[in-house]
Amino acid sequence: MKDEVPNLKDFDQRLRDEANEDLADVIPTEATKKTQIIAIYGKGGIGKSFTLANLSHMMAEQGKRVLLIGCDPKSDTTSLLFGGKACPTIIETSTRKKLAGEEVQIGDVCFKRGGVFAMELGGPEVGRGCGGRGIIHGFELLEKLGFHDWDFDYVLLDFLGDVVCGGFGLPIARDMAQKVILVASNDLQSLYVANNVCSAVEYFRKLGGNVGVAGLVINKDDLSGEAQAFAKAVDIPVLAAIPQDDDLRKKSANYQIVGTAKSPWGGLFAELAEAVGVAPPVRPTPLDQDGLLGLFDAKDTGGDYQLVPATDADMRGKHAKPKTSLEVVYDDA
Repeated sequence: MKDEVPNLKDFDQRLRDEANEDLADVIPTEATKKTQIIAIYGKGGIGKSFTLANLSHMMAEQGKRVLLIGCDPKSDTTSLLFGGKACPTIIETSTRKKLAGEEVQIGDVCFKRGGVFAMELGGPEVGRGCGGRGIIHGFELLEKLGFHDWDFDYVLLDFLGDVVCGGFGLPIARDMAQKVILVASNDLQSLYVANNVCSAVEYFRKLGGNVGVAGLVINKDDLSGEAQAFAKAVDIPVLAAIPQDDDLRKKSANYQIVGTAKSPWGGLFAELAEAVGVAPPVRPTPLDQDGLLGLFDAKDTGGDYQLVPATDADMRGKHAKPKTSLEVVYDDA
């Protein structure tokens, strides 16, 4: 019986060690929930919708239950999946139903194709509201519809990365997702956005958050190498490199799905689906501005330019004139 008594001193020390541990350094090796909720971020127009429509279609074709949620005010996430057809957004449907005294139903906002369930949060009318607040309101409505009781293998959230307000940072700030995937190309602006998202992840990890970056998808890869260099610098893997190809461009423009075994591009998206599923969320090491510019040739970015301070005379232009000094000057004794 004596051997069964726990050593309280050892137990006390273990608790102290856990209390002193920096939660930001605790990196889970795999998702612990059945449903993987993955937030995808990238610069507007970089190809998130193209990537996600085809990724979700391939996942469903592989037998996974997938929910795709567009969280971009442009509401373009699901357009490729639905052949260019714009589906009613949650926010606009909620507004219309509320005015009519009705409740929003699943069939009003969620639609399916090829085994993928998809919906758009939407956003406010131009000049009439905050897009980030619209995102928050949209998720509140999803919770009322029973979001936490839904049975999916993957929930993919398509977020605009250009905007860094609290609404668009919701999955990271509130640990709503287990991991983040970045979409970028070999250009400074899209990598700037990707780096900003890494900074947001790092910030909330320091506050005790658990969301990490699973990796980078390079879209329209022209083999110039900047995106690969960025991934290496911030210490995240490249999950896939989608080539800059005219066939892909035409099919995307015509709302054609290529994330299927029937397409010659099916293998690429099958590998991406596998990588997305198993990639662990890791803590990135975001770059400062000089580090980001250093990924590119200085002649392309102006990175070798030296800042020249302006003067008061410069600012006044033709109105410039000597200013009377308030300095006290003492005569020599």
